[in-house]
Amino acid sequence: MLRRLGQVSALLALLVVEVPALALAALALLLSFALGLVFLFPPQAQLVRSLAELNRRLMRRWTDIDIESPYLPKPPPPVPQADGMYRSNRTLYRTPRFPAWNDRWRWLLTDPATWRDSLWLVLDPAVKAGLLPLFVLLPARGLRLYALWSELLLGSTKASRLAGQVSHLRRTRNLAADSQAAEMRRIERDLHDGTQARLVAIGMTLGAVEQLVDQDPTAAKALLAKARDASSETLTELRRVIRGIHPPVLAERGLADAVRALAIDSPMRVDVEVDLAHRPEAPVEAAVYFAVSELLSNAARHGDAGHATIDISSNGTNLRVTVTDDGMGGADPAKGSGLIGIERRLAAFDGVLALNSPPGGPTTVTIDLPRVLPQHWAGNLPTMPRWKAAVLVLLWSTAWCPTFPQGFVAAVFKLAGLEEKAWFLALYLPEVWQWPTIFGMISLGVAMYVTAHRINVIHTHERWTIQTALTKPWC
Repeated sequence: MLRRLGQVSALLALLVVEVPALALAALALLLSFALGLVFLFPPQAQLVRSLAELNRRLMRRWTDIDIESPYLPKPPPPVPQADGMYRSNRTLYRTPRFPAWNDRWRWLLTDPATWRDSLWLVLDPAVKAGLLPLFVLLPARGLRLYALWSELLLGSTKASRLAGQVSHLRRTRNLAADSQAAEMRRIERDLHDGTQARLVAIGMTLGAVEQLVDQDPTAAKALLAKARDASSETLTELRRVIRGIHPPVLAERGLADAVRALAIDSPMRVDVEVDLAHRPEAPVEAAVYFAVSELLSNAARHGDAGHATIDISSNGTNLRVTVTDDGMGGADPAKGSGLIGIERRLAAFDGVLALNSPPGGPTTVTIDLPRVLPQHWAGNLPTMPRWKAAVLVLLWSTAWCPTFPQGFVAAVFKLAGLEEKAWFLALYLPEVWQWPTIFGMISLGVAMYVTAHRINVIHTHERWTIQTALTKPWC
C-alpha cells in the first residue's frame, strides 16, 4: 500500500514538470508555424517525446501494462549521388547536414505519434485530477486505470508496428546481403589463393613434363608424380571449399549428424547433445551449422581449448544452441574472431548471440533463434478460440429443440389433427402462421447443425493445412 502511494505521489509530482513543459511546447509550436521559426519544432517534439517516454517507462515498471513505443522508424542517413551531391526534394546540397535536418523535420511532423503525444500532454493534468480520489483510496486500481489511459494515447498503433516490422525486415535483409557478400568474397579468396594457384602449378609442371619427356624420362616421371600429388591436394582443397558452401552431410543427414561430424574433425575433444524431434528448415540448419563450426574453430585456434561441449535443444518453436569450451577466455566480438559474422548470419532469423568469456575461461556462447522450429511438434498448432468453442457447444446443445420438438413433432401433431398443443409453439399461433412457423423451426435447427459442423470442419482444415506444410518431406 505504501509503495503504491509513493508511486502515485511521484506520478502527481511530475505535474511540476509537465505543466511548464506544456506551456513551453505550446509556445514553441506557435512560433514554429505562426512565425515560421521552424527550427523550434524538432526540439519541441523531442521534449514532448521525452516526457511521453518517461511515462511509458513508469507504467511498465509500476503496472503489468507494457506500452510499446509508437514512433515511426527514423529516416536513414542521406546518401550522396554519383556526383557527390545530396538531394532533398529538388534542392542539391554539398553536405548531408541540411538533407538530414529536412528528413528529421518531416519525420517528426508526419508521425501521428508526435501529435498523440502532444494531446496526451494537454489532457494528462486533467486526467490526473479526475483520478485523484481513486489514487488516494485505491492507489493500485488508480495506477492501472491511469496506465490504460496512457496506453490509449501513447501506445503503438497498427501503422507504427507495421512500419517497425518493415524497417526491421529491411535491416535484416541488408545484414543477410552483407553476410552473403562476405561469404562470396571468402569463397573467391579461397579459390584464388588455394585452388587456382595449385591448378596453375599443375599446368606449369605438365609443361615441364612435355619438354623433358624425350630428353630425361626419369625427371619427367618425377614431375608427373609431383603433378599427381598436387592434383590430389587440389581435390582436397575443392572439397573443403564445397563443404564451406554447404556440406553434403548437412543436406543428407541433417543438423545433428553434421555437428557430430564437426566434432569428429575437431582437434579438441567435443561432446555433442542434440534434442530435436524433427529437422529445422534448411536455411536454419545452415546458419546453426556454420555458427557452431566457427565457434569450434575459434576455441581451438584462439582459445587454446582442449574440450568443448555443444548442446542443441528446442523450447517450443525456439531453437537454442550452447557451445562451451575450457579455453583461456577473453573472447570479444570487437576483436574479430568471426563472432560478428555469426551475428550477421543469425540476424536473418532474428537470432541473438550471448557471449560469456571472462579472462581465464571458460567461454560460453548461447545462440537463440526464435520461432524457427515447426509448430506441430512444439505443441503449438492453433487451437479453437474460446468464443468459437462456446458458440459450437451452444449450437450442438440447442439445435435439437427447434429441429425436432418444435419442428418435426409439431408437424406430426398438426397432420394428425391432435388438439393437444403441449409446449409446441407453432400450435398456439393462428392457423395461418402455424405451418410457416413449423417450417421455420425446422430450417433454424438444420441451419444450426450445419453451422456447427462447418465451424468444426473449417478449424480442422486449418490445423491440417498447417501440419501438412510443417511436416512436408525433405528432398
